[in-house]
Amino acid sequence: MTRSLFGTDGVRGKANEEPITANTALALAMAAGAQFRDPERHGLVVIGKDTRLSGYMLEPAMTSGFISVGMDVVLLGPLPTPAVGMLTRSMRADLGVMISASHNPYEDNGIKFFGPDGYKLTDEQELAIERAMALTAELRVSGKGLGRARRLNDAYGRYLEFIKSSFPRALQLDGLKIVVDCAHGAAYKVAPTVLFELGAEVVTIGVSPNGININQGCGATDTAELQKRVVEEEADLGIALDGDADRVILVDEKGRRIDGDQVMALIGTYWHRAERLRGPGVVATLMSNLGLERYLETLGVALLRTPVGDRYVVERMREEGCNLGGEQSGHLIFSDYSTTGDGMIAALQVLAVLVGSGRLASEVLDVFEPLPQLLRNVRFGPGTQPLEMPAVEAAIRDARAALGPSGRLLIRKSGTEPLVRVMGEGEDPDLVQRVVEELAGVIEEATRTAA
Repeated sequence: MTRSLFGTDGVRGKANEEPITANTALALAMAAGAQFRDPERHGLVVIGKDTRLSGYMLEPAMTSGFISVGMDVVLLGPLPTPAVGMLTRSMRADLGVMISASHNPYEDNGIKFFGPDGYKLTDEQELAIERAMALTAELRVSGKGLGRARRLNDAYGRYLEFIKSSFPRALQLDGLKIVVDCAHGAAYKVAPTVLFELGAEVVTIGVSPNGININQGCGATDTAELQKRVVEEEADLGIALDGDADRVILVDEKGRRIDGDQVMALIGTYWHRAERLRGPGVVATLMSNLGLERYLETLGVALLRTPVGDRYVVERMREEGCNLGGEQSGHLIFSDYSTTGDGMIAALQVLAVLVGSGRLASEVLDVFEPLPQLLRNVRFGPGTQPLEMPAVEAAIRDARAALGPSGRLLIRKSGTEPLVRVMGEGEDPDLVQRVVEELAGVIEEATRTAA
């Protein structure tokens, strides 16, 4: 049986439309609480959220659901996703919940779960929750069995100190000017404060959330303003977080955008030389550039690939005993410090290299030459299955043949949005562009015809 509600990163969709409604959130909480509650005592769940308006709807709904099945609830308020993972483990909670749609626009929202170990749930655990949602009437407790709710007022401070502890105590950011873009999201307070307390001069973007401006023209998915400001301010580095701060995109002092592949190459190099890199290599998804793989091979380090989704990266890292992994999109996992992607921890690891080497960001973050790679997203309507259409299947076969053995073609449905992602990669940029554009056009036409 496959999951129908959960995608690659929790449950996600338009807020106040199924499945992101108060009713479904309540049922999800009841089912998840029943799965993780210790029957001998009240269970404990921590709930965080980003700055979306709809968080005010989903947070009380989930609180009610957990209380109704005998779980005590601790409300964290607006905090990054990795903070929820950290606090779940630190507070010895049975479950953690993050209400966020990550990089998506404010109209969307989502629900992510963390187990008591601070790691995101497995596919099997999510499937068990889905099954339990049909039995919510049987899950309710009564009387003294009901849970309670309270707010944790120092959650922000606990996470702040946790983040700072990942930066070497012997180093400071004195003399560095950093522009940080918080996407009007969950890190709007904590990210600038961390950098300031470590000694940096901080310029901020995206630190005025109003419920509807999260990720709007800012953050990791839209770095144009950050790139401009870094150059204008003559800053040493730009840091762009997304709405829930579990991913980061960097900008060097020249205003050039630096993705997760270059960060993995940089940290992988330094940790390999320092004999800090554990396991057989670095873990990344199918989306990571072939140039990263070839570069790591020159160091004698393998690139272990997984399906798209940071939790699949984490699962492979745990299986192989690796301590570095991530995604090109900026989800970067440093398992020495965190159980999930953490944009600020990733940024601090890069800053440690900058400070320790005394070199410019443009010098240290230009680690390998990426192969030409092009990604196109094709939106499809409800009820359509574009990848199962004969015309699309034939076009995919033709595209693979055109790229040949030296190229890569990756076609997948997004797990968070109604999109088909078409990624092509190869030695010849013109060929890559032609193949990707033609295939995207076929998919667009097929979905239009089917609508």
